[in-house]
Amino acid sequence: MPRPISAEIDLEALRHNLGVMRSKAAGRALWAVVKANAYGHGLDNAVTAFADADGLATIDLCDAEIVRRCGWQKRILLLEGFFDAADIEPLQTLKVETVVHSPWQIAILRAAKPKDVRVHVKVNSGMNRLGFRPAEAPAAAAQLAAIPGVRVMDYVTHFANAEQSAVHAPVTVADQLAAMGGLAREQACLANTGAILFHPEVQGQAVRAGVALYGVSPDEAVTSEALSLIPAMTLGAEIIALQQVRPGESVGYGSRWTAQRPSRIAVVACGYADGYPRSMPDGAPVWVEGSQAPLAGAVSMDMLTIDVTDIPEADVGSKVELWGRHIAVNDLARRCGTIGYELLCALARRVPLVLKG
Repeated sequence: MPRPISAEIDLEALRHNLGVMRSKAAGRALWAVVKANAYGHGLDNAVTAFADADGLATIDLCDAEIVRRCGWQKRILLLEGFFDAADIEPLQTLKVETVVHSPWQIAILRAAKPKDVRVHVKVNSGMNRLGFRPAEAPAAAAQLAAIPGVRVMDYVTHFANAEQSAVHAPVTVADQLAAMGGLAREQACLANTGAILFHPEVQGQAVRAGVALYGVSPDEAVTSEALSLIPAMTLGAEIIALQQVRPGESVGYGSRWTAQRPSRIAVVACGYADGYPRSMPDGAPVWVEGSQAPLAGAVSMDMLTIDVTDIPEADVGSKVELWGRHIAVNDLARRCGTIGYELLCALARRVPLVLKG
């Protein structure tokens, strides 16, 4: 039989979350962001669940090929743009739109003599990753519009601190909107997930919804439940062994956890090679037999250990939720110094995805 671990993907939850974000978009076109294998949920599942989105946004032409093969016929956008001249032909063949963020991309398009390429001009409004400065963006748009076969769609920017709890960040949404100036009132796709949920002042004709589509709040200070989002992924595994540990005995690599009482330790078929972080500290919760149990000892490559002393129902074969409806992925991420996005995206390909709904 296969190793007893899987990630259940709830398609109805994905559809529900899309509906929540569609409502928050308030009539604006909605791009569903599906990069990183749809945040670990599977590109094919995203195509099915996000059928009512206006387009899918990703970073790789390989993803575009996959979603086209899965039957997606609507718009696709490359959020990082194309990477070299060889990408221009597949852009056209697959009918993929692209961000343009640098002068070298304009030069490639000019030399390529494209027949039909749709571009979105990226504006660096304060995040300082990709894009033209606001004062430079209109000239870049004009250069692109002057290339036969190129159609400029809009301006795009990205907010560095769109979370509700980021009101005192060094660069706020208000700062970035001010930097955009009149560009924010042009044809523009400005709002990322946080801005959609927490900043109704952000306008534009389109939005980009990411992690919330998968049922996870973009702000760890705000729960998914408070945003009416339903976690779509449940990472689960089974107990495969039990150990009776005496007081003073230790568990796992580095002997990090030591029993303070006679303890019943369950071994679960999930480890860091499956995407559960090795950095997770003792005491992090899992859900087993209707109760929380704490992590006890360092996470191994293929196994982790939990203390089920107070859960007598827990036995070999008991199902353990590592994260999902009962264990918030953002809470786990905070415990090991990261964000929920990383845990979802780090789910290993060796973990089977099982569909629900």
